[in-house]
Amino acid sequence: MSLAAALPGLEVVGAEVVRLPKPHAGHLFGSGKMREIKDKLDDLEVDLVLVDGPVSPVQQRNLEKEWGVKLLDRTGLILEIFADRARTREGVLQVELAALSYQRTRLVRAWTHLERQRGGLGFVGGPGETQIEADRRAIDEQVVKIRRQLAKVVKTRELHRAARRKVPFPIVALVGYTNAGKSTLFNRMTGAEVLAKDMLFATLDPTMRGITLPSGRKVILSDTVGFISELPHELVAAFRATLEEVLEADLILHVRDISHPETEEQAEDVGDILESLGVDEDVALIEVWNKIDALGPETRAALLATDARRADVQAVSAITGEGFAPLLAAIEARLGEERHDDELTLAFAEGRKRAWLHEQNVVRAETETKEGWAISVNWSSSQRHRFRAL
Repeated sequence: MSLAAALPGLEVVGAEVVRLPKPHAGHLFGSGKMREIKDKLDDLEVDLVLVDGPVSPVQQRNLEKEWGVKLLDRTGLILEIFADRARTREGVLQVELAALSYQRTRLVRAWTHLERQRGGLGFVGGPGETQIEADRRAIDEQVVKIRRQLAKVVKTRELHRAARRKVPFPIVALVGYTNAGKSTLFNRMTGAEVLAKDMLFATLDPTMRGITLPSGRKVILSDTVGFISELPHELVAAFRATLEEVLEADLILHVRDISHPETEEQAEDVGDILESLGVDEDVALIEVWNKIDALGPETRAALLATDARRADVQAVSAITGEGFAPLLAAIEARLGEERHDDELTLAFAEGRKRAWLHEQNVVRAETETKEGWAISVNWSSSQRHRFRAL
């Protein structure tokens, strides 16, 4: 239901759980259930049917023909939502790429002209086969074209990321299950007007803003696309680039809708996706238990008691601002020491010191001179002291 509500202009008029001991290969449902559903669709004058699960191309074609409606499975619906939400050039290209990959497997039902057999030299194995192959080839060519465009966009993004690495500000990434309140939290923390609505996938393109912590320390805050359970593998791959900001983060804020009845399951899904992305276990993480304003008094009291005992948990309300001061203090504490910029000059004989700087990953720029190296570093005070002791 939440997925359906995320698509603008869609009115959900009914929902039904259908238990399938064994899915029918050609129609998904048995003949009796198909007729029963068709009668309901006719009575409600439904134009679109959504199936929360995978539907094969053959099943989709047969059901659409039987019911006289358009049908979308879970992947198709998510793609529609993605297409509606994507804003940046990269986001649009990622959606097109995922849509083409999905469409390629469904040529059997998507193109009405495929039932026409095209004239040829007698090599056609069946009605429409040659036309399907031609359409697949056209899709493959488009995929190659989009990948080329995407490579340029990703390269530009990497240049921006490299430029940010030279800025001595740590990156704090907001992640969480879709609709957990990340964008509302982001807006309150930064003053930015990012789309924040009570619907799934409201954010598809990472948005980054600088914020100043109470101590005066500056950090970069990144808002990312919401995660979801059972996200099709082709979509995870297509949208991996939009989640790369998470891999660059010095601190991850895992925003949870603590008022949601399935908050624990959602948290596990987010953990699984972070692991699949290759996020380092050593990266600091704070769980932000959002929407405490939606809790009853007893649940809220128990939650705040848990919050007080755990340093890695912060209970907040992005709507009212409650809990923000402790959250900002926790961010400051988890980021550790503040970093500073310095310019160093090393002689060629000081190769050991230069190697140590690179091992510490503090070098931001390096130029070879007649006498040695001019090196720009961004490091903590403790790293500076250790360097001087070498």
